Amino acid sequence: AAKQSQASVTDKQSTTNDTSKAVDAKKEAAMAKDGKDKKDAEKELWELRDELKKKIAKEKLKPTDLYPGVENMIWAKNSNELIFQYRGDLYRLRMDANGFERLTKTDKTERIISYSANDSGYLYMDDKRIYQADFNKGSLKQLNPELIHADDVEKKYSIANTVLSEDKQWMAISATAGPSDPSKAPTGRQVEIMNYSERFATAKKVGREVSDDKRNVPASALYIRRVSDDTMRQPKPVFTNDGGDVWFEMSRVSFSKDGRRYTFASWEREKDLLRIYVGETADEAKPKLVFERRGNVGHEVVDVVNPQFTPDSKQLIAVLDEQGYRQPYRIALENGEATAILKGDFEAHQILGFTPDSQSMFVLANRDDFAAMNIFKVELTSGTMTAFGKAGDFHRTSGVSEDGKFIASVAGQWSSPPELKVIATTSSNKTTASKTLTNSHDPAWNAVHLLQPERFSYTNRHGDKIQAYVFKPSNWSSSDNRPAIVYTYGGPLGDRHIIETDSFQATAYQFSMYMAAKHGYVTVAVDPRGHSNYGRKFSDANWEQVGKPQTEDLEDLVAYMDGKLGVDRKRVGLTGWSFGGFQTQYTMYTKPDLFAAGIAGAGPTEWENYNSWYSGRTIGKVDRSKPVLRRYSLLPLTVGLKKPLMLVHGMQDPNVLYQDTVNVYRALLENGKESLVDLFLDPDGEHGMGGAVKAKAWHKKYETFFLQHLGRVR
Repeated sequence: AAKQSQASVTDKQSTTNDTSKAVDAKKEAAMAKDGKDKKDAEKELWELRDELKKKIAKEKLKPTDLYPGVENMIWAKNSNELIFQYRGDLYRLRMDANGFERLTKTDKTERIISYSANDSGYLYMDDKRIYQADFNKGSLKQLNPELIHADDVEKKYSIANTVLSEDKQWMAISATAGPSDPSKAPTGRQVEIMNYSERFATAKKVGREVSDDKRNVPASALYIRRVSDDTMRQPKPVFTNDGGDVWFEMSRVSFSKDGRRYTFASWEREKDLLRIYVGETADEAKPKLVFERRGNVGHEVVDVVNPQFTPDSKQLIAVLDEQGYRQPYRIALENGEATAILKGDFEAHQILGFTPDSQSMFVLANRDDFAAMNIFKVELTSGTMTAFGKAGDFHRTSGVSEDGKFIASVAGQWSSPPELKVIATTSSNKTTASKTLTNSHDPAWNAVHLLQPERFSYTNRHGDKIQAYVFKPSNWSSSDNRPAIVYTYGGPLGDRHIIETDSFQATAYQFSMYMAAKHGYVTVAVDPRGHSNYGRKFSDANWEQVGKPQTEDLEDLVAYMDGKLGVDRKRVGLTGWSFGGFQTQYTMYTKPDLFAAGIAGAGPTEWENYNSWYSGRTIGKVDRSKPVLRRYSLLPLTVGLKKPLMLVHGMQDPNVLYQDTVNVYRALLENGKESLVDLFLDPDGEHGMGGAVKAKAWHKKYETFFLQHLGRVR
């Protein structure tokens, strides 16, 4: 009892002390707060604003603050487990275990390659090195030791990238040569981009290679090595290129499934020379040239050609543009003859995989609809195509299982936005013919998705079919006399265009839908000649006549809209972004009475200052001794402007430089167009803006401009 009584007294004293400490802490916090408030009260409003600005900048969300998702995963060959990548590290997930095991924790980004042959370990790589790890032994081995070491220092080649054969017995090492003293390496052109967010403007420099820059391509070499070769001996290269002031590209090396052969493609732009090589891995001899083409082979070359062997290692397949469309061809190894596998005028330049028996392959193709990309199984002997996706779906990020029985693909269209789907390819799996695995879109979208566009096409003056879509307001009639807006891009770019059935692009789709639903406008998006994925005739139309074929097609579109879509021909506006910003300006300057108003976003107005990898492929032939692409500058054309034009640009754009808009604006002022031209700038924005101007404000500005100059529905 005495002990309990004493304990009770002690507890009360302790509670009293704790309470006293808590009261003291609160007083101290209150005093500190009062002190801070007093201190803040002594500051002027501008000081508080500056501090708030710094606080907002410091706490601004960065990409690394957001959940990035799992980047990649590889299944084991026999075990029921996988390894996945997350935030640059590797994790192992076994289905019979609780949780997952972290395999790496470094400051480098690791990428999983595959499990080892018996699933006892795995292979992974960082930026250039490939490592083999063992689960049980804890051992780690680098498979591709650096090519430079003391005995071979004069050769000066260092690893750029490495590809392993499927059987993990061979590796192809691509290497480049640099100066013996890296500090003396020549630097390319640097341009300054101004930052106006501080008290005084500051400049940052970014690299930029333009059409008249001398090139300094490093000498390169290709090595074929056995993975089991533990010596530090530097082998002889099987292929080399001297580099220099040239445009040389080489595709990634691809091995046959049995590891006995390898293949790759090279492209020399100045020579218009495409080549495909095949080599034997066990032979140190140089690879054999099996295919060669000179002339126009398309603006996207080695990454599209992508030569590869069928699983039986007997047939070589490559994507070529032999008949005006990019499609798979069979290359005869004995004489280099290219035989078309498919028949028809459509694009099919992505090979997804093959069946194990090498009788069929899977491709993405727009055979049935230029605005969609479906998955087809193709019989290699006959070219017979079997479609698996839903009609109208656009498939992206697609893959085929190793046994060829299932396809996984992200696919969708305007009526059903893209989701990840699994599709069975054999009749025995018809119970799961197509299954949607994800439900990733906010249901609130349905409340604002008020209209869906209608597809249409028209024939231009040259007999080409031009694809487009239109948003019509709810009470539309073909006899109406409504204002209208046209959105265009117009330039070649890989496989992208505007009329894609799964694209909800902010301006072409969402803003157009809004203007139709709220203001009764007729709004159209169009793919004129110049776009990719319609065949070479379209993608090459832009060459050395930049903007002209697109303007002809826009002129034919306005005539079609006048007769078919119930619009007032005198109240049609035009807008576009990037190449579409160029195209909007070109049309407004050269056909000044065609459109009543235009908004040009981030358009390259001086092609001689744009990136040479694009301009030299799609604009015109370059001369590295002088800026000959200046002949396509918009500045001399500005004298033709007759209708209101708003120029939009992010002032920190590293892609299309803000100076392009400044210079064309100056030319417009010098030509007395000050009453016709407006500027709308984002001081912190880049090529897609994203600075002070948010998407809603951006398009509210568009809305105000078009309502002002095109008027309302009468």
